[in-house]
Amino acid sequence: MPRLILLRHGQSQWNLENRFTGWVDVDLTEKGEAEADKAGMLLAEAGFHPAVMFTSVLRRAQRTGAAALEAAGLSDVPVIADWRLNERHYGGLTGLNKAETAEKHGDEQVLIWRRSYDVPPPPLAPGGEYDFTADPRYAGQPIPDTESLKTTLDRVQPYWDAEIAPRLRAGEDVLIAAHGNSLRAIVKLLFAVPDDQIVGVEIPTGNPLEIELDGDLRPTAARYLDAARAEALPALP
Repeated sequence: MPRLILLRHGQSQWNLENRFTGWVDVDLTEKGEAEADKAGMLLAEAGFHPAVMFTSVLRRAQRTGAAALEAAGLSDVPVIADWRLNERHYGGLTGLNKAETAEKHGDEQVLIWRRSYDVPPPPLAPGGEYDFTADPRYAGQPIPDTESLKTTLDRVQPYWDAEIAPRLRAGEDVLIAAHGNSLRAIVKLLFAVPDDQIVGVEIPTGNPLEIELDGDLRPTAARYLDAARAEALPALP
């Protein structure tokens, strides 16, 4: 039966600065690089050898995945990058400090923007510093100006169905190096987590989540490879 590992990127510079990052292409911190290296050692200890790694087009995910593969002695694994595995687009919150935003708009409103399933932040104004419409990585694509977790899932699921699930159904092991919300969307799909509970699912940076699947891609077992840093997992369906 196939194994899937979900790997959230290591700590980024804007994670450290407590800023809403979304699609901004920030890099890893030294801590994030160390988390990626440790993730690779954990992959090696688990005997995990994926047939392919899927990742986003953002460097923090790509660098985490590449460093983990190198540390595991798996640098030959092919890599497929796609924007649909990007982090959730934080709209008009992009770049803002989370604490300062809470002071301005109130803790309750910011909590709704961050943690509700289907309420997006205000849209990103066109033409600003974080306007991604001219980025060649997204040429011809339906670029959002804000996203909720629900609309993040709406773009992740077709990519999962078309590109990732067939590899797993063929019996291949797969690594996905991506982001907190794109991986949360996949967890919702696999574990059938209710809308009102998925926002409470946390995925720690740099800690590989190993999921064993049956032939119908239903989880039969799940564990974080670094048990000391593990978050609570959803119940198996």
